[in-house]
Amino acid sequence: MKISAKAQPPTSAKPRAFADYPRPSVAVDVVCLTVASGRMSVLLYERTIAPSKGSLALPGGFVGIDEGLEEAAARLLREKAGLSQVFLEQLYTFGHPKRDPRGRVIAVAYYALLDAARFGRATALQLPVEVPWSGETGGPVEVRDASLAPRKLFLDHADVIGLAIKRLRGKLDYTPIGFQLLPQEFTLRALQDIHETVRGEELNKDSFRRRMLASGLLEATGARESEVLHRPAELYRFVKRSAL
Repeated sequence: MKISAKAQPPTSAKPRAFADYPRPSVAVDVVCLTVASGRMSVLLYERTIAPSKGSLALPGGFVGIDEGLEEAAARLLREKAGLSQVFLEQLYTFGHPKRDPRGRVIAVAYYALLDAARFGRATALQLPVEVPWSGETGGPVEVRDASLAPRKLFLDHADVIGLAIKRLRGKLDYTPIGFQLLPQEFTLRALQDIHETVRGEELNKDSFRRRMLASGLLEATGARESEVLHRPAELYRFVKRSAL
């Protein structure tokens, strides 16, 4: 009777050193949005170097070796748009191997929300966004210049902006995120305008107001708006009870 040899455990391969692995570059891009005059607008700048010279890009760039992601996003928004101390939230990581012709670049996108007054003080281009889809369908968006001509966006930035708007639409009704698009004191009409513009649809005035007043997110200031031709509306503010 033949006795088989005892099975030997497989020889483990030599562990690879950290330096043996390829090192992709990491970038951040910031979608900075506001609502003004019934339209959503985004901050962009025109690229002056290749690739895609002349296209419009989101404020962004590469992350420093000793820099955190959100720290990099805040720095690039400050350097390329002149804005600081802005609400930022991480959106998504874009990592398709062929997304950037310069090489393997992983981009971590953030979005920032501003009221129209602060947005208007930015040093970057302020252009309206056209959303060609309804609800939370998602997809790329279009940006047009003052002559209403469509502008080419850098790399996948049309998709990045589209995802930010989809995220905002999804969070609008169950978080107080929409208040980031308003000044500290606002009317219920202004709040409804924000919701309608972001969602791309009209809302029933009475039901919207009932829902907002019952949410516990608002408190009356006791003041009314001034310098208006119509009857001054009551002013409200956001009750900051929880993190966004």
